[in-house]
Amino acid sequence: MAASRMVFLGFGKYARADRIYALEPITGEERGNGRRTLVWVEGIPDPIVASRTQESILEEMGAAGESETATRARRPQVSQDPLFDA
Repeated sequence: MAASRMVFLGFGKYARADRIYALEPITGEERGNGRRTLVWVEGIPDPIVASRTQESILEEMGAAGESETATRARRPQVSQDPLFDA
């Protein structure tokens, strides 16, 4: 049996993709200061507050069937100057 992918929720929080069963966007005055989405996880009675949007969490959950290489290839590349001269 293959291990389930861990989905980053922000602020050092992770959840298994196969245990997330609902995402609820935070709206109104409750939103802000890193509060973007309530994530309902099987086995945890209260939702986890995520600092990521539901779209980014869903995207990462959808990538659970992909290889890590394919997932990294889809992420935008950030250009950075080399730290050391070759």
